[in-house]
Amino acid sequence: MNANRRLIRLTALLATGALVLTACSSGTSPAASAPASAPAASTGGSQPSSSPAGAPITLTIAANAVIGGKSDQEATWITNYVIPTFEKQMAAQGQNVTVKFNGTGVADEQYKAQMALDLKSGSGADVFDMDGIWVGEFAQANYLKPLSQIVPAADSWDGWGQISPAVQANMSYQGQRYGISSGTDGRFLYFNKDVFAKAGLPADWAPTSWQDILTAAQTIKSKVPGVTPLQIDAGTAMGEATTAQGFLPLLVGTGVKLYDESSQKWQGNTTQIQDVLNFYKTVYTTGLGDPQIQLAAKGRDQSFLEFSQLKIGILAEGDYMWRGVINPTGGVNPMQNRSTEVGWTLIPAKTAGSGVNGQSFVSISGGGGRVLNPNTKNPNEAWALLSFMASKDAVLQYTNGQPQITQRNDVNAQILSSDPVLTFVATKVLPLTVYRPGFAVYPQVSQALQLASQEVFNGKSVSDAATEYNNTLVKLVGADHVASGG
Repeated sequence: MNANRRLIRLTALLATGALVLTACSSGTSPAASAPASAPAASTGGSQPSSSPAGAPITLTIAANAVIGGKSDQEATWITNYVIPTFEKQMAAQGQNVTVKFNGTGVADEQYKAQMALDLKSGSGADVFDMDGIWVGEFAQANYLKPLSQIVPAADSWDGWGQISPAVQANMSYQGQRYGISSGTDGRFLYFNKDVFAKAGLPADWAPTSWQDILTAAQTIKSKVPGVTPLQIDAGTAMGEATTAQGFLPLLVGTGVKLYDESSQKWQGNTTQIQDVLNFYKTVYTTGLGDPQIQLAAKGRDQSFLEFSQLKIGILAEGDYMWRGVINPTGGVNPMQNRSTEVGWTLIPAKTAGSGVNGQSFVSISGGGGRVLNPNTKNPNEAWALLSFMASKDAVLQYTNGQPQITQRNDVNAQILSSDPVLTFVATKVLPLTVYRPGFAVYPQVSQALQLASQEVFNGKSVSDAATEYNNTLVKLVGADHVASGG
């Protein structure tokens, strides 16, 4: 990414942060209640104290979360479990540690601006939440450092063995860990078994190529009138859903990531970008998909509703749809027979073995995590706190018995056993997933991809749409950072 553009972006963030928020270090800790029980020792391991033996140490956690408001679950967990349990644990090791929580409930961009302001000025919390998509941007600005540079012992943490390399990548940059993921998700294909039965398609459908998807959609079109065979998010009205649920899963299925860290180049007018656009053109100009859904202001909600009404055969989506939309208990569009009516399967690469890293199946994930402030005066204790927050016991406490995908394999195995789809995501999807590029310019690149996908089903040629996207990309990141051609 162009350095000048990055600095301009972060300068704007700093200016915004100075206007809208006070420094994180000025917060006070909410009252905390003692937990029922405390672990005997920190999963992060005992580190030598950064301060003289017995000297009081104060650590601060910052998160965009408040009890009774935004991200209530996290704020309550930090206040009622993390702080008292960690303080008790450190006291048992002879260390006088007090932890304060500085929670806010502001817009994400305001929270991000404050982090940039704090890190630039050498202040801020010792441990703070960060969206994974921001890591590369902050690392390039030298506002963050790899964990191993702050605390060398971080590399030997036993918790890494419970977090798959793909999930670790969400809080990594150029192969180095900058933080610990706190949760994630995954994208895959849903299909309606009732529709498939009418079309004569198998209930255990498992496509191994893009052509398999198109063939199933063509079969539904010919045999089940009144049903939209396939919806895969496209167009500008869908916003980031187009990029994360549609374009990027297809792109990594061609063998490349949107941004290649080794060459430091973005995919411009390449064969792979054109392959994705050709797929969209096939779907939305031959009657396999409904382009009007993709152009509607609330098109994603419409696709959810139509799938729940058995009016869409195949839908590319994330695990949110299973948990929050078609869930028979509390879903927005509940499907009472969800467990028998809905099938799920991995997104195949364009052809077997043609995906990124030579994979035959692919996915895209999002999520955030927690990082260490490189300016912390107590790096060892701050790392003990960070690793404790990602320990098995702490993550179990965070879930509070509710099925949700966490960063840890051991926790997922324990709490997801009764949910087949979330188990599928945790065990099959996450090990092969890829994350979006963590740069300030990414949202603009994403918008350019969304527009390109829309233009091909509005009649523009794939070549012209890819060329226009490439021209926009060059303006955003500079020609030296754009790959084009084969």
